[in-house]
This record gives sequence, structure tokens and C-alpha cells, in this order.
Amino acid sequence: MNIFNLLLHIIKVEIESLSMQSALPAGLALDNVAATPPREAGHGDIAINAAMVLAKQAKMPPRQIAEILTGHLESVSKLKDIIARLEIAGPGFINLFLKDTFWHAQLADILTRGTRYGDSTVGNDERVNVEFVSANPTGPLHVGHGRGAVFGDALVALLKKAGYAVSREYYINDAGGQVDALARSLYFRYREACGETPGAMPHGIYPGEYLLPPAAALRARDGDKWLALSEAEWLPALRVYAIEAMLDLIRADLARLGIGFDRFFSERSLHAAGSIEAALQRLNEAGVIYTGTLEPPKGMLPDDWEPRPQTLFRATAFGDDVDRPLKKSDGSWTYFASDIAYHFDKVNRGFTTLIDVWGADHGGYIKRVKAAIKALAGDRATLDVKICNMVRVLDGGVPVKMSKRSGDFVTLKDVVDAVGKDAVRFIMLTRRNDAMLDFDLSKVLEQSRENPVFYVQYAHARACSVARRLKLDYPAFGLATPDWSTAPLARLTHPAEIAIIRRLAQWPDIVEGAAKAHEPHRIAFFLYDLAGDFHAHWNSGNDEEALRFIVPTDRDLSFARLALVQGVATVIASGLEVMGVTPVEEMR
Repeated sequence: MNIFNLLLHIIKVEIESLSMQSALPAGLALDNVAATPPREAGHGDIAINAAMVLAKQAKMPPRQIAEILTGHLESVSKLKDIIARLEIAGPGFINLFLKDTFWHAQLADILTRGTRYGDSTVGNDERVNVEFVSANPTGPLHVGHGRGAVFGDALVALLKKAGYAVSREYYINDAGGQVDALARSLYFRYREACGETPGAMPHGIYPGEYLLPPAAALRARDGDKWLALSEAEWLPALRVYAIEAMLDLIRADLARLGIGFDRFFSERSLHAAGSIEAALQRLNEAGVIYTGTLEPPKGMLPDDWEPRPQTLFRATAFGDDVDRPLKKSDGSWTYFASDIAYHFDKVNRGFTTLIDVWGADHGGYIKRVKAAIKALAGDRATLDVKICNMVRVLDGGVPVKMSKRSGDFVTLKDVVDAVGKDAVRFIMLTRRNDAMLDFDLSKVLEQSRENPVFYVQYAHARACSVARRLKLDYPAFGLATPDWSTAPLARLTHPAEIAIIRRLAQWPDIVEGAAKAHEPHRIAFFLYDLAGDFHAHWNSGNDEEALRFIVPTDRDLSFARLALVQGVATVIASGLEVMGVTPVEEMR
């Protein structure tokens, strides 16, 4: 249950009731009224901004609105079991202080629902397509691809938890010149596998050693078959072979992170099916394709630039900075034309929200793709592009050198092999997707608060250790398999215990807010804060015996505190599940 939505709904109903009683003006727009955690702990449990946002339209001072509203809320029967007191702060904020019994009920809900706690229906089964990674199938994934992979996969899990119907998709760029270069690179390595000495590596060839195994496999399968043929004869077959070999490599890299896709979509299939022509015909019928000459690019002109009539999409009519070409000088379609067809295909498959996860070098394409979707789909679909910024791989603060296997970048496989799947996934979500990320291999192996992976995992492991100790050291308590419905939660009265429950009860709101904003990093931030609360309370028990989780002379208090610890473990596990990270029960 999202407690903030619960209280917000009740308060909006009561504002409308006050309007009907003429205590407040009629027809007040309540869209901006919000219930949120206060910025400072001493300001209550929930802050209401109603008086502030309604003052202008009500033509009343916010303090007067706050006094009317608080006076009324104190008499609402359904709030008597929830609210201990209300306070007006500053110019008119209303702070709610909730009863301990309310927080005990939230903990009981956590214990009942387990890791399903935080599940929401806010998505209302809206169909969402999340396209991520989509790296050119020309080699293994580098660590930057890994950031987009983790972000996209966690976003899908987050959206599903919030009640959206989500599909994971990988777009295979298998129709451009880069796959011809891949086929030629494979052929070069194939010649080596056949015993030839092809000489210096030609310009435009991918230099990484990752093509050696597929070249050897091709030689084992076909012998010297391709050596006597012309490029025109071997290029189509080796292009298909190379693409499949690279996709196998990419799938293996993603599997190391526990990531799979619902669909791999081939760009080449758009060309074969005439989808590009169909999408552009739709734009032509809408009157937004024309033949024209673009202005020269600003700054230094490229050597090959020349003014010439082009087939253009009137992107400026839909918010872009300039109109965009759809055909190259040789008459073939631009990449943008393929992107239009691909996104239109998503819309035609029934997706109403499209989320693309792109690298930092693609930021300039956002406006044009959004413009095309607006022109093709109107209000039927929206596009949100999430840019994942660069990752700098360090080891003890020193940049990691490139891998011979990759040719010119740090591979995702090398990083996962060095620190493990869970560390990679967690660290990739410890900063906003659009911020630069330093990934220090040494730091993520440290056992300290500065290592968020360890800090959160340790909180979960500590929580599990309490249950183990009760089972082994205090068998008379009968808590080896506790019945949470009988836990005496009323014994939880210490402010630190209530503060932890208050944090736990924020989890459904965190899920909904992060899902709506498409920001899975909020989950990592929340888990770190929750772990901090738990570790601090644990340390307080070391200093003050009365605060320890296990009280040998008091079975009921130990049971209640075990329930609190179980609540912590449950919510951490729920959050780690979204992040695709394993909640460990013991640290090694």
C-alpha cells in the first residue's frame, strides 16, 4: 500500500467536502496537491502542500486554508486511527504525525506480502516497449554497453513491479556498411585460419581478436571453400555468418549479467518487408515530406558537403531544430529513415509508451525521432529516450588499459569476470543514467560503507543472521519458523524502530515514483538509505544493550524485533530483485 497515496486521497476528499460546506471555495483544482515525506525528520511523517498550492485560486492566505483544513481533519473519523497530531509549519505546510499503530500495520503488511510488497497497479497494464543495448553486431559488448544493459533491464523490472505490461527489445543494426566491414574482417581472419599470410590489416577492418574463434569455426565447417571466390560471392554469406557469430557473443555477454530479451528485431527485415517505404508514404500523405535544399551546417563545412535537392522530413513542424534528410546521395535510405520505420512498427504493434536507451553519442538524434513519432502516431504513443553516459573503468584510481581481445575498448565480459554480476549491476545504478560513472574495480571489492554493493548486501546478511541466531541459540523461543501474524508488533516503540518502519513503508511510493520517471537509480539510492538506517540501529544495539534485537529474557520483544529485521530483509530483497542483484544471506 502506498501510504502517501492513501493519505492524499483522503485529504482531497475532505477538501472537496469543505468546498461543499462553503468553508473553502468551490471548484478548486487539486491536481498539484501532494503528500510527501518531509525534508526534515522532526517535521512529522507526511507533509501536505494543499494550503500553499490552493491559496492563489482560493484567494485566501495559505495559513488560513491550513487552519481550516487541519481543524476539519482532526474531526474525520477515518483518520483517528492514523493521525496522532497535525501541525502547521511555516507559511502553511501541514505536517502529519502518524500513530505507532499505523506503522505497525505497515510492517504487518510487509510481512504478509513478502517481496511482493511494493507491487503496484499504477501502470494499469499499459503496453511499454523498452529497447536497450542495440549495439552494432560487430564485436563484444564494451562496459558502456553494460551500463545501458543494466539500466534497461532494471527499468523493465521496475515497470513490471509497478503494473506495466513491458517488452524487452534489442534492435539489430544489420543493414548498414558496418556489417559489410564485419564480413570483410571475418574473411581476413578466415584467410589466416586457412594458413595464408594476408599481410597488413586493411583499413576499415575490425582489429580485435574476438573474430579468431568464429573464423576458425568457419574454416572447420567449410574448409578452404571461400578462398577461391570473389568478394561479391562470399560477402553475403559471410555477412550472415558473422552477424550470427557476433550475436551469439553478445547474448553470452548479456547472459553473464542475467539479461535476456523478448525480441531481437532485425533492421534488415524492415528493408525486406518494405516497411520504410510504407512509413514514409504515411508521412508523405500527411504532407510532411518534401524536396528541398538544407542550409549548410554551422561552423567548418565538411569537405564533401554540397548544396543539393534532397528528400526531407519536415521535422521542424514537430519540434526539431532542422528538417531531416531521408535519402543519401546514392539514393539509399538514411539511418533516420530506418529509425522512423522501426518506431512506427512499435506503434503498430500496440505499444503506447516507447523507451529507448541510447549511448551518450546519440543525444542529437532525440528530437528528430520524437518528431517522426509525433507526425506518424499523434497522441497514440510517446517516446522517452534515456541517455546513458560514459563509464570510466579504473583500478585503484588508475584507468584500465584496453584489451587485446577487444581491440580498442574494455569489454563487459572482462569487468563482470573481475568483480561479478551483482557488483556490476548495482554499481551501474548508483548514479543517474545521464551522469558520468567511474567504475573502480578495486573499490567495488572493498568491504566498507563507501562500497554501496557491500553496504546493502551486508544489511541483508545481517538481518538474516538475527533469524539464524534465534533459531540456534534460543530454541525455547520457538521462532525457527515464526508465524508473522502473531508477532507482538506493539512492542516496537523506540523512535529508531519506528523510523525504520517509516523508511520501509516508503518503498511502494519509491517504486511508483521511479517507474513513472523511468529512473531505476532511485532504487539503489533508497536501498542505501535503508541499509544506513539498519546499520545505525544495529550499532546502537552494540552500545546500548536495551536496543539489541535479541533480548534473552524477553521472548515477545525479541519476536517483535525479529519481525522488524525480517521487514528490512524483505524490502531489501524486493529492491535487489528489481535491480537484478542477489540478496545474500551470509557475507564471505
